[in-house]
Order: sequence, then structure tokens, then C-alpha cells
Amino acid sequence: DVQLQASGGGLVQAGGSLRLSCAVSGITFDDYAMSWIRQVPGKEREVVSCTSKSDGSTYYADSVKGRFSISGDSAKITATLQMNSLKSEDTAVYYCAAGSRTPISTMPGTYDYWGQGTLVTVSS
Repeated sequence: DVQLQASGGGLVQAGGSLRLSCAVSGITFDDYAMSWIRQVPGKEREVVSCTSKSDGSTYYADSVKGRFSISGDSAKITATLQMNSLKSEDTAVYYCAAGSRTPISTMPGTYDYWGQGTLVTVSS
């Protein structure tokens, strides 16, 4: 079974930081692009950041550039999203997802496997 287990969400004040982690099992980690996708109720899902070890590419949405950093640890089979300088508009449920499509995709529907989501709430 493929499993993605996201964790690290919570309540933080604006300007603060959170670190999301995604533990992955059941797939060959380096063969997949890892993505963090967020959704606010009533809005479409948005790929916040994604990275691929196979081609070394990384993407950040304009709204998070310079504030968020994605990484993947092949040894720990974990993808991480470090979120700094959080804003109230970052409040959302964050999902980690894995996709075999190359190059990396900014379309949420193209990802093959999803974690359960972790809620990030930023208070202003």
C-alpha cells in the first residue's frame, strides 16, 4: 500500500513558522515528484510547492516564494515544507502528494497519491 502521512500543522500567529512533514511509504521516493497542495474551503486546490529528485526541479507558487522551502530526504523517505513569515492567507488544509508525471506539475489533479491533510491556521 502507498501511504503518505502529513503532520506538523497547527495554530500560529502571523509572522511565525511551521514545518510540515510527509512520511512516505510504498513507492520509490526518488521516482516521484513530491508536492504540497493547499485548499481553502470554497476555493480550488493550489500547488504551493513541488520538487523532483529525478530532474532536480523545484517550483514555488508566487504567493509563497521567499517564505516557504521544500525538501525531500531519500534516506528518511520524507518530504518537508518549511513555512516562514506566515500570513493569514496561508490558512488552509495542506496535503502532501506524490506524482509520477514529469516534468513536475502545478496541477493538483495530476498527482497519483495523496496524504490526509494537515490544517494550518494563521491568526492575524
